[in-house]
Amino acid sequence: MAIRKAVITAAGRGVRLYPVADTVQKSMLPLIDRDGLTKPVIQIIAEEALDSGIEEICIVCAPGDEERYRAQLARLRENLLSVHAGVEWAAAQAERLDKLRACLSFAVQEEALGYGHAVHCAKDFVGEESFLLLLGDHLYLSHDPGRRCAGQLIDLAAQEDCAVAAVRATREHLIRDYGTVSGRRMADLPGVYTIETIREKPSLSLAELELQTPGLRSGHYLCFFGMHVLPHRIFGLIEEEMAGDRAENGGIQLTPALQALAQRERYLAAELRGERHDIGAAFGLLRTQLALGLAGVERDGMLAAMVELMAEYNRGGAPTPGT
Repeated sequence: MAIRKAVITAAGRGVRLYPVADTVQKSMLPLIDRDGLTKPVIQIIAEEALDSGIEEICIVCAPGDEERYRAQLARLRENLLSVHAGVEWAAAQAERLDKLRACLSFAVQEEALGYGHAVHCAKDFVGEESFLLLLGDHLYLSHDPGRRCAGQLIDLAAQEDCAVAAVRATREHLIRDYGTVSGRRMADLPGVYTIETIREKPSLSLAELELQTPGLRSGHYLCFFGMHVLPHRIFGLIEEEMAGDRAENGGIQLTPALQALAQRERYLAAELRGERHDIGAAFGLLRTQLALGLAGVERDGMLAAMVELMAEYNRGGAPTPGT
C-alpha cells in the first residue's frame, strides 16, 4: 500500500475560537513551530504530511476559502522576501511555502453537513488510492526521533496493507468528546489492535457495555487521535450513510462508515508515540504553542519565560477573578 495523498478537513468556521475565526480561517492562525519559524497552522499540519512522504494534499474548505488560502499564502511568501530580504530564516520559510503551494489542491464543502460529508468532498482528489486523513485544527508532536506521528501511521498501514486509525488510551471521563473503539490486542505488534466496535462520543454507560478493550488500564478506553489511513472504499460507505436520513439527525458523520469498514475488512488501531493538540479546545491555542516551544529550538527561551512569568505572578499574588 503506497500512501501519496493526504486530505485535511478545514471547512469548520472555528466557533470555539470566536471572535478571531470570524475574520480569518482558524487554520491560518500563526504559531511558532519547533524549528523556530512562525507559520500558519495549516502549514504545520501539511508539513506533518509532507515530512511523512505525502506528495499531494487536498484541503476541504468552506465556500470562498480556497481563494483566501491561496491569496494569504502567496502574500505571506511575498512579504517574507520583500520585508526580510536576505534574511536566512525568511528565505527558509518562503521555500517551505513554495513547496506547500505546489502540492495543494482544494475541495469545497458547499454545506456544513457533517464530518463524513466533508471527507466525501475529497473523493475526486483521492481517486482509487488510499490516503492519509488529518484534521485542520489538530497538531501532533512525535516522541519517535526522526519520524512524525503521520509517518508512524503510514509505515504501519503500508506494512500491514490495511486501514489504520491512530488512537490514544483515554480516561473514561473524557471519552464523551471522542470517537471510541474497542479491539483485540495483536500479540506481534505492540500497541496495535484489531478494531471491532466504534462509537462516536459514547456515554460512559455505553462504553462500559460495548467498548472495553482487554489489556488497557482500568478506566481507560481507546479514543481516536484525529489521524487515519483509509482506503478509497470509505467513500462508498459514506455514500451509504448519505442515502439515509442521517443528514437530518446531526449530519453525515464518518464514524458509521468506519464501523462498516471494520465489519467488512481488516482495520487496525495503533497507539502512536506522540501527542495531539487541539487548537480549538479551551486554552488550546496557548497549550499548543507551549508544547511546540518546549519541543523545539526555542525550548530554553520558552522555559525561561514561563519561570519568569510564574515568579512575577507569585510576587504579585493571585489577582481576583474578573479583575
